[in-house]
Amino acid sequence: MAIQANHSALLSHMEEARRQTQHQIDLIDRQITRRMTALIPRLGRRQQGYRRGKAADPGAFLERYRANLSALTAERQPEIDALSRKLARQDAAIAAVRARLEIRIPGSNSDPDAYLSLPQPLITEDLRR
Repeated sequence: MAIQANHSALLSHMEEARRQTQHQIDLIDRQITRRMTALIPRLGRRQQGYRRGKAADPGAFLERYRANLSALTAERQPEIDALSRKLARQDAAIAAVRARLEIRIPGSNSDPDAYLSLPQPLITEDLRR
């Protein structure tokens, strides 16, 4: 029973570390969004009205927006990739610990293959993806 308590404590620490890693990824995403929001006014006013009989290109703003977004994302891409790999390793480790924590239900004669698992917290980040 003490071993199971140690595994439960280990599992909760691992889940907290996973939440922190996910928080770091979300923070980077919010930083990129904030920087893009600050750039929008500068992206919009390149050509006012008609110039030499030509109408303003409606797709030019989107092209400039996408180019700036990809540049900002490319700056942070190594960090995002490293955190994503770390998150995948944490998910695999948590799944392995959860699998080890499954125990047989004592005194269950009707179903010898019945298992009892410790409660697994609902991870909302996984549901949003």
